[in-house]
Amino acid sequence: MGGVADYVAFLRAINLGKNRKFPMAEVKACLAAGGFSDVETYIASGNVRVGSSMRSPGNVAAELERLFEADRGFAVPTVVMTPRELRQVYDDAVGLEPPFGAAEVRRYVTLAKEPVPADAAAEIHALEAEGEVARVVGRAVHLWIRAGYQNARLNNARLERAVGVATTRDLKVITTLAERWGS
Repeated sequence: MGGVADYVAFLRAINLGKNRKFPMAEVKACLAAGGFSDVETYIASGNVRVGSSMRSPGNVAAELERLFEADRGFAVPTVVMTPRELRQVYDDAVGLEPPFGAAEVRRYVTLAKEPVPADAAAEIHALEAEGEVARVVGRAVHLWIRAGYQNARLNNARLERAVGVATTRDLKVITTLAERWGS
C-alpha cells in the first residue's frame, strides 16, 4: 500500500485567551517537520487538512497529538476524520429537521473522537434545555441553540463528559470545510 491519503483534523482548545497559543503557521511548520504533506489550515480555531501515508484516522490523531505536545509542551486533543466523513457530517447537518425556526437559532456541530454510544446520546438529550436541542448522528452532535453558546447547557465541557474527547464548531465553519476539504 502506498500513496497519500487526506485527513481533516480538528484541534481542541487552542488559541483561546492568552494560554494554549498555537498559531496556525506554527501548526503547519510542526506538521510539515513531522512528515505530513499538503498541510492547510482554516482560521485560528484549529482546523487542519493533512496528507499522510497512514491509513487510519486514529493513527493520524495519535501522531498529531504526539507532535503537538512535543512542540507546545501541552496536550492538544485532536479529532481526525476522512474527507468523506466530514462531508457526511455536513450532509447530516443540512438534512436534519430544525426543531424551531432557522432565523431564531445558531447551529453548531460537536465532533467526537469516537462514535457516540446510545447511552451517551441519552445523556446528551437529558442536558437539553429550553432553546437548546441536540441530535446525535455517528460521531457528531448537532446543536440548535437560541441563546449564546457560551451560556448554553449543551456546551463542549458537558458534551465531553458524555462522549469523551470532542470539539465544537459553528455550522458555518463545518460548511466551509466540507466545501474545501470534503469529498
